[in-house]
Amino acid sequence: MPTGAGSRPLPTGEHDGVARNRLARVGYLLLGLVCTFVGGLGFVIPGMPGTVFFIVAAWAFSRSSPRFEAWLLGLPGVGAMIRDHREGLGMPRRAKVLAISMIVAATLVSATFVFDTWLPRALLAGFGAVGVAWITWRVPTREVELAARGIDPFGPDNRLRGPGGPAVDSKHG
Repeated sequence: MPTGAGSRPLPTGEHDGVARNRLARVGYLLLGLVCTFVGGLGFVIPGMPGTVFFIVAAWAFSRSSPRFEAWLLGLPGVGAMIRDHREGLGMPRRAKVLAISMIVAATLVSATFVFDTWLPRALLAGFGAVGVAWITWRVPTREVELAARGIDPFGPDNRLRGPGGPAVDSKHG
């Protein structure tokens, strides 16, 4: 088993991605903590994204602290979104519609009340359009992905999963 600073064993197995350098682990841990905080703010501040910060936090914790990664994956709502992202399922259709609506609303409000000249308004509209396009065409829709895998996306128990494990078709699992 590989050892880290002070000859302590480093985790192996499913957490082989943990950085071996102590300074790197601390950096990843700090990034994970900051992203968790910002992600939490994103859930309570309208127009601010939250999920993307939790996804980055989970990645950073996977490189620094399996314990914090497991904690984040165990959070109600948040953990399921992170697992869906890792499994390539993307976002539920309802969440995509809400995210796009929030981008459009925040862009309109900001362009109307914050900026008074055309250049910042045009830049803001451009950034908003990029965000809408990204979510629309690049982020998979969960229901579509499940259906493509032969799983009824609206079934009562369409997904059975262990902690952090992959989605399993309950009929063929």
